[in-house]
Amino acid sequence: LVFRNKHKPFLLFLSFLHSHTPLLTTKKFLGRSRHGLYGDNVEEMDWMVGQVLDVIEKEGLQNTTLVYFASDHGGWLERQEGKRQLGGWNGIYRGGKAMGGWEGGIRVPGIFRWPGVLPAGTVIDEPTSLMDIYPTVVHLAGGVLPQDRVIDGRDLMPLLRGRVEHSEHEFLFHYCGIHLHAARWHQKDSGAIWKAHYVTPIFRPLGAGACYDRGFCPCFGEGVAHHDPPLLFDLSRDPSEAKPLSADTEPL
Repeated sequence: LVFRNKHKPFLLFLSFLHSHTPLLTTKKFLGRSRHGLYGDNVEEMDWMVGQVLDVIEKEGLQNTTLVYFASDHGGWLERQEGKRQLGGWNGIYRGGKAMGGWEGGIRVPGIFRWPGVLPAGTVIDEPTSLMDIYPTVVHLAGGVLPQDRVIDGRDLMPLLRGRVEHSEHEFLFHYCGIHLHAARWHQKDSGAIWKAHYVTPIFRPLGAGACYDRGFCPCFGEGVAHHDPPLLFDLSRDPSEAKPLSADTEPL
């Protein structure tokens, strides 16, 4: 694709089998990581990304190509074999894969690379969405977005190039299947990011951080709890979603 289209715009979408179970990893990378089979799989994916970037540089396209690396969801906490964690981990963030509201299920890293256009080493801490890929790519290709429907995504280039300080997303809605589980409000005049949870999965066993009894968390039915009023968090102060706010603790 790169060779055939090096003199005109091209879109390469590469969806890895890595780092998903059954963690298929070639012999070359088995045992290389300090973090077991999952780590081996991640290291092989890192090498594969490098192979793609090497071709882009070899063809002299690095200064005219935007590269965006991201994941579709957080780590699958319940995927284990004995003491081996096969589904990744989510650090300080609560929850994981199949959870439409908790940060561990929906907050993923986004890594951008475009030498000469995007400043290197910049960290942007703003809420964006994978839905933003579409309008960003349309803009870069010189196209026009459809006018007969609402487009939920936003062009990321002004944010990535430092021309604006804040994401255009004032609100983001987080679904599990067709069910609205949570919503966040990016209060631009204060810098606060409020998150309301209307539905959350019921973790089992009691005190656990995932649905280990089922192997994954359901979106509806007996496996979820409904909150009225919703659970409310200030992600800018509590990114782990550990302390729900109340009228007593947060008068605003």
